[in-house]
Amino acid sequence: MKDIKKILPGVVISIALILVILYFVDFQKMGDALRDANYVLIGIAFSLSFVWLVVRAIVWRTLLRNKPTFKDVFFTEGEGYLLNNFLPFRLGEIGRAFLLSRKSGGMTFAEIIPTIVIERVVDLIISAVVFLAALPYVVNSESSPTFAYIIGGVMLSGLVFLYILARNNQWALDNFHKLSGRIPALQRFGGSFLESFFQGLGVITDGWLFLRFLFWMILNWAIALVAYYLMVIAFFPEAQPIWAIFGLGMAAFGGAVPSAPGAVGTFEGAVVFALTRFTTDESTAFAAALTMRIYNYLNSTVIGVLGLLSEGQTLSGVYQQLMSFRNKEKNGE
Repeated sequence: MKDIKKILPGVVISIALILVILYFVDFQKMGDALRDANYVLIGIAFSLSFVWLVVRAIVWRTLLRNKPTFKDVFFTEGEGYLLNNFLPFRLGEIGRAFLLSRKSGGMTFAEIIPTIVIERVVDLIISAVVFLAALPYVVNSESSPTFAYIIGGVMLSGLVFLYILARNNQWALDNFHKLSGRIPALQRFGGSFLESFFQGLGVITDGWLFLRFLFWMILNWAIALVAYYLMVIAFFPEAQPIWAIFGLGMAAFGGAVPSAPGAVGTFEGAVVFALTRFTTDESTAFAAALTMRIYNYLNSTVIGVLGLLSEGQTLSGVYQQLMSFRNKEKNGE
């Protein structure tokens, strides 16, 4: 029941957004848009989704200091996104660390988690930059994009905080042990976890490694931008690149809003909102959003399922393992 209560607000938001979108959509017009779309461009975009996942695996493996094999990282990445698409609580993020720790042998869960935190923080910073870059073309250039500045500032501050923490890890460990001295179980568990956590967090203090990470991350976003632009002009041949830039920025923020698993409703709502800043055709915009949804699901479903099958796993089986693991972590076992 506790888990259901946690899911419920996101599900309500998703359902509400879906109902709002459906209210404005003309299904006949949406069907015509899907029929008349340029499927050559859509096919190229869908192919790029696999290139995107390859580069994203390089991004993560760079943060992992190339310790696991590329194959393990690539399939675990797909499995993580598959979990996020279909399971609640953003279990894909925990799932990635959990599954990779079982494959790599030499890396612990606590070492892997910081790399995912860094990856997500930088993702949000880039999404804020993309959003800010497009905003002057969407609204009056004199308007202040306060929200995007706040998000970008908070994420950048978070990255700086992680860097300071990584540089002063012994100080942080010593203070943790002092504060947790009265709770031996917490001290044993927390001390061991933090030591591994700081070891993984150390990648942020390696300047050359971090620059390589940023290069691959920016390339990863560039691939997504090209793919989104191809899908936009498949439905709106007159579209300019700014349509895709704003759409991608909004989609990234839409994925961060509480929702049902896979950002159902919030993703479509964000994309439709972005595209209708340039056109009044909500129905065709919704058709484009559904195509982008398939784009987002395609690589994770194919690669994630192949990864699970090769390991003799099932989605429900991994879910049960993750919930058991999460409960053990909460209980400090």
